Amino acid sequence: MSSVPDRSEIDEDYTWDLESIYASDEDWEAAYDAVAERVDELAGYEGQVTDDAETLLEVLELRNDIMREVSTVAAYARMRRDEDTTNQQYQALTARAQSLGSDAQSAASFIEPELQELTREEFDEMVASESTLETYEHYVDDVLRMKPHTRSSEVEELLADLGEVMGGTGEVYTMLSNADMEFPTVDAPADDEEDAIEITQSNFTNLLKRPDRDFRQRVYEGYFDEWSDMRNTVAAAYKNSVKADVKTAQARNYDTAREAALDGPNVPVSVYDTLVETVHDNLDKLHHHADLKRQALEVDDLQMWDLYMPLTGDEGPDVEYDQATEYIVDALEPLGEEYQSRVAEGLESQWVDVYENQGKQSGAYSGGTYDTQPFILMNYQDDISSMYTLAHELGHSMHSELTKEEQPYVYSGYEIFVAEVASTVNEALLTNHLLDTVEDPEFKKHVLNEFLERVRSTLYRQTLFAEFEHKAHELEEEGEPLTADRLDELYGDLKEQYYEPAVVDDRIAREWMRIPHFYRAFYVYQYSTGISAALAIVDGILPDGPGSDPERDAAEDYLEFLRQGSRDYPLELLRVAGVDMSTSEPIDRALATYGDRLDELEALLE
Repeated sequence: MSSVPDRSEIDEDYTWDLESIYASDEDWEAAYDAVAERVDELAGYEGQVTDDAETLLEVLELRNDIMREVSTVAAYARMRRDEDTTNQQYQALTARAQSLGSDAQSAASFIEPELQELTREEFDEMVASESTLETYEHYVDDVLRMKPHTRSSEVEELLADLGEVMGGTGEVYTMLSNADMEFPTVDAPADDEEDAIEITQSNFTNLLKRPDRDFRQRVYEGYFDEWSDMRNTVAAAYKNSVKADVKTAQARNYDTAREAALDGPNVPVSVYDTLVETVHDNLDKLHHHADLKRQALEVDDLQMWDLYMPLTGDEGPDVEYDQATEYIVDALEPLGEEYQSRVAEGLESQWVDVYENQGKQSGAYSGGTYDTQPFILMNYQDDISSMYTLAHELGHSMHSELTKEEQPYVYSGYEIFVAEVASTVNEALLTNHLLDTVEDPEFKKHVLNEFLERVRSTLYRQTLFAEFEHKAHELEEEGEPLTADRLDELYGDLKEQYYEPAVVDDRIAREWMRIPHFYRAFYVYQYSTGISAALAIVDGILPDGPGSDPERDAAEDYLEFLRQGSRDYPLELLRVAGVDMSTSEPIDRALATYGDRLDELEALLE
């Protein structure tokens, strides 16, 4: 039987260096106590925020200092927990850090309502007398923009206090899916060295790429049957997560939860609708992709356990971690030597927690804070897909690095809408590099297949997810109960539209249960817009790209976009990089590229 190693068995060189944040848990406790004491300092400014320019500057800088410290305390606790989600000690630290964050938000909740008592002209007068306030011009503009949706200081404090409770369903889901659920062990393929293979959250998709079709079916059915046993529990968690979104939006005077979610980053709902409409107009390409899979597998019906099989018909070449890092660093050459060398240095400095271990948080993410190095969680599986995921997360990390070097803390974050651009630019550059430099034709086929799967799973699949959560929230807003049966029906109908040539069974209708991003509502559509913008940017960066312009340094424009952090609204930031996401043009271009690459691989296979 194959088994997932214990964390103690992982070579330290392939783990992240959390000791660079706090040398010990005792140091974390000291930092926690210190910032917890500082939270109360904010209370002294209530009612005085706009008294004069000096007071306004003091309270904004105190709030920023506290939030910086809280974010570091919380990041350490969360990442320690994610090393082993069954560890009760770090579950407790994470819960304490979340409570501290909620307390800090609550303590600061009076600031923005008081700021909104100012007019823009009054703020400009304060800037004239205290020039340091000029730094906060965009921040104040954003706060004033949100005045119709900001409540009294008492209500804002209550909403902040309830933040931890309102987000509790996501925490329940995380613990259920990563710590408590035990997926079955299935008989291995006949030619496998193992007798049986343990299904995990991390290896499930990878197992569905195995060439033995009967094995894939066993994995698929075993995995989803385990979810079926939790069906009512997960439905209750998701129902209450949606309800919390709707109630919060109503409390802030929005008509819908979607409007509330998109208004935060100042993205019009028309962008969301344009994405869905454009993808629906191009479903024929996805249907063609699915039919090519059926032909490649030489089967009468394409089943859901066949969807992850590559068009090349086998598992694909192994790509060990060290080889993947070499490919990635080389692929980033078009972004300049400084960017490239910083990625190489980070990979040698324990930015990445590389391999899966017992209890580890599934998936991948880029973490860290304004005051730490980047940290990347991976569950690397020695394949092309994992290599692309590493490139993706490095894009996030470098975005954070370049932003915090150029921007003050108030603009050091960035909206997810633009964050997914940085990650997918790295993926697109990797694709072009591998197709240009790797001589093995079989390897090239797999690279093309990976590109197609990335577009399928990012642009198409995430748009399907976006439709699902939009419709689920609409049902809640219309008063229709979100039962497990209704959610299955809703998801199954969408799956049938998107994968028309395939057999949509009852198990795949429950796939909504395994998507953790649904507990962060209206998040996933940004993966789709992100890959569209990224492909347009890369078209301009590459010398022979269809969007290249000899009069423009597209790479420098892109790096300038990364350096801006959140100093402007997302759509304006992307215009710095040469992309207009208020139109369908970048989405159409991305889907046209998908269609061209699909034809290219089809020709190679013939």
